Amino acid sequence: MHIARRSSLGPIGFGLIVIGDEVLNGARTDQHLRTFKTLLGERGHALSWHWLLPDDPAVLEAHLRWSMARTNPVFVCGGIGATPDDHTRAGAAAAAGVALVRHPGARDLIEARFGDAAYPHRILMADLPAGAELIPNPFNQIPGFSVSGHWFLPGFPQMAWPMAEWVLETHYGTADLVRESAVQVLGVPESALIPLMRDLGEAFPQLKMFSLPHLGADACILLGFRGRIDLETAMDTLRARLVSESMRFCEV
Repeated sequence: MHIARRSSLGPIGFGLIVIGDEVLNGARTDQHLRTFKTLLGERGHALSWHWLLPDDPAVLEAHLRWSMARTNPVFVCGGIGATPDDHTRAGAAAAAGVALVRHPGARDLIEARFGDAAYPHRILMADLPAGAELIPNPFNQIPGFSVSGHWFLPGFPQMAWPMAEWVLETHYGTADLVRESAVQVLGVPESALIPLMRDLGEAFPQLKMFSLPHLGADACILLGFRGRIDLETAMDTLRARLVSESMRFCEV
């Protein structure tokens, strides 16, 4: 049985960039957002932000330059192929301030996969930012790469998701899982809960308090906390506060 490595870094917030005109124009539906939220969440990490970008060299370089200046690790899916509309490799090199060079390890993998047919076009996938490290691709052995805390993967889910799992297990491990708990508050407007939420948010700063209205015949407000520690204590305090203010609620 595989035992996930515990992260010495604690919970980590990741960025996710999905690249492709075909996603923006509707020819394909993005499947990465939901899956990466799951891959991260089941390991105790989280998705902090998500971008959907076009296959545009200037746009890619500008956005990658911004994200590379931050501390979040970032997964980037798409645009690392060899066709003329694949600009991610060059954009990553420009954003990182390094040259685009032929990576000998990537070259060897591509030559082993395609032989003489690797030239003259497929071999371009071995042109990576100087200093990049490879990410193994179990689907077809054509690697992704990492540079400046960014993990560049193919756009195809059947390739990208196993590669992302390898990155997470190899470099980040797992942290305590985020849990949440809530009650349904009945018969009050959401605005009436603001003072309560402000007080309890200050009392439990290690947790994130949320309210989620549900409209319709069974209207209610889902009110609770999300976090890693002291969840039960916070919920007991919430219930007591609702009782003291004569607000009706039921358990979820």
